[in-house]
Amino acid sequence: MSQETAGGAGRAAGSGRSARALDEVDRRILDELVRDGRTSVRTLAERIHISRTNAYARVERLLRDGVITGFRAQVAPEAAGLGTSAYVALTIEQNTWREVSAELARVRYIEHAALLGGDHDVLALVRAPDNAALRDVVLGQVQSIPGVLSTRTWLVFEEFDGAGSPWA
Repeated sequence: MSQETAGGAGRAAGSGRSARALDEVDRRILDELVRDGRTSVRTLAERIHISRTNAYARVERLLRDGVITGFRAQVAPEAAGLGTSAYVALTIEQNTWREVSAELARVRYIEHAALLGGDHDVLALVRAPDNAALRDVVLGQVQSIPGVLSTRTWLVFEEFDGAGSPWA
């Protein structure tokens, strides 16, 4: 059996051991759970035509191997009071990424941040209640983090999901 998955080297996240490759049934389980993470094991088994015991064992293995990292509700930002979204690109001092990352993780309204290779070093998605809160996040909090040299902000006018993920 190959140790590679469609996404790469097939290592369980942080475990130091190889995870088995995903087969078609695993992929169908992931597809169903991404569509509705509240799906019961019984319903999951019925939808993909396997036994409940098999479905339960596979979900447990996918959790144990770090393929499934958790279950959560998807929240509509605007409906939840976060009407202003922006991507903020940061340029940081060389070798400060650990400290900057740790500080960014503590900033309220930063939903996601990624370390990049390219023109900018970090890209953060900020979801704030309004422009004043966004201004405070960028100018008051992010720019005051030691190691941050500059920021560039792009307001988000509209969002949509793409078909890039095989489980979306």
